Amino acid sequence: MYSTFFVSKSQCMTCDNKVLKTLGSLRGVFGAEMDRIEGKIVVNHTDEVTREQIAVLLEELNWKEIPQAREELNYDEPSIWGCAL
Repeated sequence: MYSTFFVSKSQCMTCDNKVLKTLGSLRGVFGAEMDRIEGKIVVNHTDEVTREQIAVLLEELNWKEIPQAREELNYDEPSIWGCAL
């Protein structure tokens, strides 16, 4: 399944790499892609990890989800340009 998180667009590239690497270490996460222009992170995962667990991890890494954007779209198809973890 795919979970989409809308986040701040102002993070640096080093922070991007850290969050993608940390997401990749979660059991059940197969990959993630970050769209800095739209301010979203799409995570490909199994039911071994919940959307809420991923959201908590992102918040621990100072990537706060923008709540109003979450209402628009929870699951999304990834692009072919995603980041393979």
